[in-house]
Amino acid sequence: MEQRNQTPVSEFILLGLSEEGELQPLLLWLFLSLYLVTFSGNLLIVLAIVMDSHLHTPMYFFLANLSFSDICFTSTTIPKMMWNIQTQSKVITYAGCLSQMYFLMLFVGLDNFLLTVMAYDRFVAICHPLHYMVIMNPKFCCILLLVSWLLSVFSSLLQDLMVSQLSFCTQLEIPHFFCELNQVIQLACSDTFFNNLVIYLVSGLLGILPLIGILFSYSRIVTSILKISSSRGKYKAFSTCGSHLSIVSLFYGTSFGVYLRSAASQNSRTTAIASVMYTVVTPMLNPFIYGLRNRDIKLALRNLLAERHSLHIRILCSKMKMCVCNRAQNPRQPRS
Repeated sequence: MEQRNQTPVSEFILLGLSEEGELQPLLLWLFLSLYLVTFSGNLLIVLAIVMDSHLHTPMYFFLANLSFSDICFTSTTIPKMMWNIQTQSKVITYAGCLSQMYFLMLFVGLDNFLLTVMAYDRFVAICHPLHYMVIMNPKFCCILLLVSWLLSVFSSLLQDLMVSQLSFCTQLEIPHFFCELNQVIQLACSDTFFNNLVIYLVSGLLGILPLIGILFSYSRIVTSILKISSSRGKYKAFSTCGSHLSIVSLFYGTSFGVYLRSAASQNSRTTAIASVMYTVVTPMLNPFIYGLRNRDIKLALRNLLAERHSLHIRILCSKMKMCVCNRAQNPRQPRS
């Protein structure tokens, strides 16, 4: 085996999506636009749900947490990428790389569990409508959210700590725009058998099992919908879970697509470009899917924007009244 020098690791090099200099300004503005749309869209969903009391239900409670998770998810990778492009630097510190991996795995896992919990919520709403409020009570919803957080924190912390025990060689270039777990492990000089074993176990237990739970929930949902006699009732029942089903298909479709792409192709740069789908595009489309397909969300967003507009008008009117009062008290004050 070829021996390579082992040195204390202080930083990694993120090669990014492209090394062509003329493409860097285009990539900067493209990802800045995507990030602003993602951040503002998911933030509007959170504010609309928090401000509208009609949306204080289990389904929208989990949706608000999903939007918050997507904001944190994209904020873990895109700002660092834009900073590297702006400063023309590809360096990320060792501690920064470990932190980025930790939070990335944390919010990916949280998205995964939240989608599973939301599938269970739809299963209870459609298959057991009379017991929905009893089963999905506020205490149980908080427990489901807490368990999702704890499992995500534990799994990401375990993998991050195992990476911190590895020793690295002098070649520390990561062909990606963020510190991706598999790419970092491949740079290690020490034995990575247990790291790869933990990745497979975590992917199986915390990735495949939730997907099986989602598929089981929707199989029961479809069975219950088919038993409804009227076509209008079928459409109404399916419309309550159509948005969630679209997000699930987008999340798992892009994730498995990137995984199969990386397994079939040895080009790491191609895999990095494909990763943009689930790290950037999917979180950006989530608020549009719920905003365009859900009438309650559209109404809440319309009310939120109307309240903001009326607030600006009240502030403007109060300022005008203050100016009129000041001029009445000081008639000799010259007009500006």
